[in-house]
Amino acid sequence: MEVNCRQLTNNLFIELEGEFDLHTADYFSTEISNQLTTEIDNLILDLDGIEFIDSSGLGAILGVYKKINQKGGNIGAINITPQVERIFEVSGLLKIIDIYSSKQEVLDKI
Repeated sequence: MEVNCRQLTNNLFIELEGEFDLHTADYFSTEISNQLTTEIDNLILDLDGIEFIDSSGLGAILGVYKKINQKGGNIGAINITPQVERIFEVSGLLKIIDIYSSKQEVLDKI
C-alpha cells in the first residue's frame, strides 16, 4: 500500500492506494503517527485507490481516529468506493467518520 501525506493548514490529507489489510495496517499507523504534529487537527482520508480493506485496516483507521479525537479533531473520507463504504457501514465506522463528495466539501465542513 502507498501512503501519501500532505498538510494543508491544520488538515492532513492522506491518499491511500492498494490493499489495506493485516500486512499494511502497521505501516499506515506508523506513517500517520510520524505526520501527526501539534498543528494537525483533522485527517482526511482519500480512499479512491483502496482496492481492499479488512478488519486490520479498519482497526488502524480507528486507532488514528482515537488520536485525532483526543486532540478535539475530526476525521473524514473522500473518494470512497461503494464497496469500502459498505464495509465502513457494516463495521460502524460511519458513526465516527463522515463521508464527503469532494476535497472542497470536506475543507468547507470539517
